[in-house]
Amino acid sequence: MKKLALRHSDCPMQRAMAVLSTKWKPIVIWVLRERKARFGQIAANIELISRKVLTTTLQELEADGIILREEFKELPPRVEYSLTAKGLWLVPILQQLTQWDTAEIGDDTLTKKH
Repeated sequence: MKKLALRHSDCPMQRAMAVLSTKWKPIVIWVLRERKARFGQIAANIELISRKVLTTTLQELEADGIILREEFKELPPRVEYSLTAKGLWLVPILQQLTQWDTAEIGDDTLTKKH
């Protein structure tokens, strides 16, 4: 219920965090940043996620307009996931997070701005 309320908040940060609110959503977006992938490929790239959680995560990201689920009427049936334009906007933000994580910045190089 809180998550739904956050999605309709007047605060853009609260709305954005409601979309990215689980630990797996940014990781799924990261996996899809360069190419389309099938469910099994996504699961293989995120070893610790359960199939149930991955399914829920993909459904929520699709509902939020971050990913596109494309069904192919073939035998056997095939489904591919890719980022929408809205999802692609998140890639540079996630790249900055990875750069932040790997940066070696000492406390003396940080400046405080008030």
